[in-house]
Amino acid sequence: MTSLLNLPGGTFMNNRFDIRQLGLLIASNFREIVREPGVLFWGIGFPILMSLGLGIAFTKKPAEIRKVAVVSSSQLVIKDTIVVSDEKLGSTTFIFEKMSWEDALVLLKRGNFNLILDQKMGQVEYHFDPMNPDAQLCFLKLSRMLQGKPEVLPENAGQIKPLTVTGTRYIDFFIPGILSMGVMMSCMWGLSYGLIDKRSKKLLRRMVATPMKKSYFLMSMITVRIGMNIIESLFLVLFAWLAFGINVHLSYPALFLMFLAGNFAFAGLAVFVSSRTANTEVGNGFINAIVFPMMILSGIFFSYHNFPDWAIPVIKLLPLTMLADGVRSIFIEGAGLLRMAQPILILTGIGALFFTAGLKVFRWY
Repeated sequence: MTSLLNLPGGTFMNNRFDIRQLGLLIASNFREIVREPGVLFWGIGFPILMSLGLGIAFTKKPAEIRKVAVVSSSQLVIKDTIVVSDEKLGSTTFIFEKMSWEDALVLLKRGNFNLILDQKMGQVEYHFDPMNPDAQLCFLKLSRMLQGKPEVLPENAGQIKPLTVTGTRYIDFFIPGILSMGVMMSCMWGLSYGLIDKRSKKLLRRMVATPMKKSYFLMSMITVRIGMNIIESLFLVLFAWLAFGINVHLSYPALFLMFLAGNFAFAGLAVFVSSRTANTEVGNGFINAIVFPMMILSGIFFSYHNFPDWAIPVIKLLPLTMLADGVRSIFIEGAGLLRMAQPILILTGIGALFFTAGLKVFRWY
C-alpha cells in the first residue's frame, strides 16, 4: 500500500470529489489483489470446477412431496392430492396444480415443478427433462398410478415428451445461482474479511496518518471488488456456454443493472459487518452467520420452494434470494428491465443503507 502513503495530501483534504485520488486508490487495491496467486483459482477456477462437477453428476434426493403442473386446457381429471405407495419406489404425495402451459413452463424452469401433465386426443402426455433423475422418478410413479398398475410400467402409459428448451435442465438452474453466490462470497470474504484482517494487523492504523478520506478508501475497495466479480462471472458464463451449451435469453441492460445492484448490496453489507471488528475470529463468525444461511435458503443448489410454505415469504426477502431469482429470470425466462426494476431498486437500497451505516461507524483501529 505504498502508493497510499505517497498520495498528494492537499487534494484529499478538499471537500470536493476528486476522481484522480479515487483512481489512485483503485489502482493500488487492484494491484494488491492480483498479486495473490490464489485469487485466480478461488475466483475463477473453483466456480468452474464446481459447475462442471454438479452439472455432470448432480442428483437430488427424492423428497416425499412432489408438485406437478397440469395444463388447464387439457381434459385430464385428477384429484388435487394423491398419495402413491410403492415398495420399490417408496411413498410419494403428489400435489397437482392446474395452470396454463406458459405458466407451467416458467415454474418448471424455476424448479417449482419437475413435471407437466397434459392430455391430447385422450392420451396423457408427460413433459419433463429426461436428464433429471427426480423428474424420471415422478414420471414412473405417475404413469403407473394413472394406469392402475403399480408393479409393471405399461407400454401405453402415455407419450414421453422430453423438454429440451432452454432453462429446463438443472445446469440452467444452477449457473445463475452460482453466479449470485459468487458475488456474495467475493464481497463478504474478499472485502469484509480483508478489512478486518488489515485492522487486526494494524495496517489501517497507518492510513490514519495520510490525508485519505475513509469514503474514498472504501469506495475504491468496492470498485475493485465489483470489477473482479465481473471478470470472474464472464469466465464462468463462457465456460457454461462452451461446456453445457447454455443459450441464455439475455436482456443485457437488465442483467448489468441486476449484477451491479447485487454487488452493491453485498458490498454495503460487507462494509457494515467489518466497520468496527478488529478480531479475525469474531469477524469470521459474523461473516459465516450471514453467508451460510443464505447459501442454504436462497435457492442456489435447489429450489427454496422445498421449504415449508410459511418460510418462503421470509426467504424471498433475503438479498441473495432476490439476486439469484433476478439473474435466473433474466437468464432462462428472458425477463427485461421493467420486470427487474423492483429487485434492482431494493438491492441498491440495501447496499446504500448498509454502506452509509458502515461509513458512519467505521474506525481505522
